[in-house]
Amino acid sequence: MTELEKPVELGHLDGCWFRGGVEVRLVVERDFRAFRRAHPAVLVRGLGDLARRLEDKGHPVTLEDGLPGFDRLQTFGKVGNRLAFLEPCAPS
Repeated sequence: MTELEKPVELGHLDGCWFRGGVEVRLVVERDFRAFRRAHPAVLVRGLGDLARRLEDKGHPVTLEDGLPGFDRLQTFGKVGNRLAFLEPCAPS
């Protein structure tokens, strides 16, 4: 993803924007409290490699079942945000 420059009118907001197939806008919120169940889910290729990289960087990974057609893992970011990553399963 490529980091975008925010419009001048929004330059006072802390955070950053990215684009690369999709656009993601991240904003800093004072007194933020992470929700334990609410989370983004990101479709990826190479879920196993991603799991190893996350664990190497100190983010424990939990592999999950329960979503037909996908392999899935979850982890938590540095401030406690839950993150899910999915990869389509190979057809059986």
